[in-house]
Amino acid sequence: MPREFSRADRVSGQLRRELAQLIQAELKDPDVGFVSVSEVEVSRDLAHAKVFVTMLDPAHAERSLRALRRAAGFLRTRLGQQLRMRITPELQFLHDRSIETGLRMDSLIDAAIAADQAAAPPTVDEAASDDSEE
Repeated sequence: MPREFSRADRVSGQLRRELAQLIQAELKDPDVGFVSVSEVEVSRDLAHAKVFVTMLDPAHAERSLRALRRAAGFLRTRLGQQLRMRITPELQFLHDRSIETGLRMDSLIDAAIAADQAAAPPTVDEAASDDSEE
C-alpha cells in the first residue's frame, strides 16, 4: 500500500508551521510587517524550500520580502536547531498573490452581475406590477 504523503510533504508542513511561529515571535525587523506563511514547497532532496507568504498590506510587499530575505540565514539556523534535520533547506521567500487575485476576481464578478442586472429587461412580474400601478 503506497504512502499518502511523501517525506517532502511532511517536511513542508512542519517547515510552514515552524516558520510562521519564528517569523511572528523572533523577527524584530519592523520592515517585515504582518506576513502569513501560506505554503512551503520543498525540493525532493530537502535542500531547498520555496516559502510563499501573503502580506496584510500588499503595497509594502517588496519591503517585507527584502526583510525576510535578509533574515533567511537567521531563520534557517533557528529551523536547524528546532527541527534537528540532517539538511536544513535554503529558504527562498516569494510573494503569494493568490488571495489578492481572488479578491480582484470576486470584485470583477460582482461588477459583471450588477451590470447584467442593470441592463436586463424587466421580467413578466415586474411589467405586470408596473401596469397595475398606472
